Amino acid sequence: METEISERSVSIDILIEFDEKQILDFAHANDLETRERAQVREYVQNILRKRSYLDFLIDEFSSVSVAEMKPGLKNILRLAIYDMLFMDSTPDYAAINEAVEIAKMKLGSKTGDLVNAIMRNLQRDRDKLPKPAYKDRNKLVATSFSHPEWMVARWRERFGEREAFKLMQANNSRPHYYVRVNSLRTKPENFELRMEKMDVDFEASDWLPYYYKVDSVQSFIEKGLLAKGICLVQDIAAGFAPTILDPQPGEKVFDLCAAPGTKSIMMSDLMQGEGEITSVDISSERLKMLAESALNYGAENIKIKGGDVLEVSLGLADAVLLDAPCTGTGVLSKRADLRWRRDEEGLKKAAALQEELLEEAANMVKRGGRLVYSTCSLEPEENMEQIEKFLSKMDNFELEPLEDYLPEEVLAEDGKSYQTFPHTHGCDGHFGVLLKRVK
Repeated sequence: METEISERSVSIDILIEFDEKQILDFAHANDLETRERAQVREYVQNILRKRSYLDFLIDEFSSVSVAEMKPGLKNILRLAIYDMLFMDSTPDYAAINEAVEIAKMKLGSKTGDLVNAIMRNLQRDRDKLPKPAYKDRNKLVATSFSHPEWMVARWRERFGEREAFKLMQANNSRPHYYVRVNSLRTKPENFELRMEKMDVDFEASDWLPYYYKVDSVQSFIEKGLLAKGICLVQDIAAGFAPTILDPQPGEKVFDLCAAPGTKSIMMSDLMQGEGEITSVDISSERLKMLAESALNYGAENIKIKGGDVLEVSLGLADAVLLDAPCTGTGVLSKRADLRWRRDEEGLKKAAALQEELLEEAANMVKRGGRLVYSTCSLEPEENMEQIEKFLSKMDNFELEPLEDYLPEEVLAEDGKSYQTFPHTHGCDGHFGVLLKRVK
């Protein structure tokens, strides 16, 4: 029981900090065992995926509204309700008792009594739970699917309600993962044998070589395959940008906004370790992670440079990859926190920064060279609208067709951009284009 309490207690601490500071820091779980840390991640991400609905239930069964509650009480109740309703392995009494004990420990005995009363009320009605019934359609959908109202309004208008529902359902589902074999360390056939010995169910992708779809990456962590650089965890759609850039052995390549570095490492593999990749990022902490990863993966042709892309001096390259900072609306299944950290003003700011970064990246491409712009966003302002604006100002770049690199089902009608959607393609939502400097 102590371990269960600590997992729940740590999860609540992480959720409280997120409410108070908009920081999601899993370092709170560092003292736990590997599997316990994985359980903390499950709790936190799933509660964030269902947050609006959990808050609706708290309001229905509590005399104190969610709006009046401090983050401590709010998150103890969110976790307890999630435990009771969505964790088949947790009996009702255990969900209630654990929540009451944590409340007493963190907030005092009176709060423990309040938690007990709310949870007993909910338990009595769990077979006939109330459903959201707001007149405002956006609020109703936002509460039912636990997405912010501004995002719901955009997606309902853009995709239609049926498609928007499918997208939000995909965002609230447990994600699949992809691992990519590092050919600098091993061969795909040897990697498949390793997975079979580890009893890992896997499916080789027919979209890109070296990618395998798996249900969990836990075994790869426990067996040290990531630390040894045998494979890396990277969604297959994230591999599209390096693929269409098509870096060749001996070329000079810039990877801008590069950390944590999985695209740099993939490009090093594609270049067979020959040539030079300069990986640039503004975050010194994230660059340390990149440097360690490059060492583990045998990516010896990666050079690391700290600094703001808008200010660094790099010269010219054969190929430049700009995986631009974005709202991340294509990765809400794996990063449920992002939906609560984004708003329309943030979208405007992201688009403005992307415009600056893209123009700066273009200045780094030599004549005849290549530039890839990519995001993990679903929003037009960050994607094709950004490219159209760029091409209206820069007559020395042209869009290149992508059918030689990527499957038809992820390409736009003209074949000159890709866009994936979680509910359609079974992977993260990514966008990208290949631009060639023609003069």
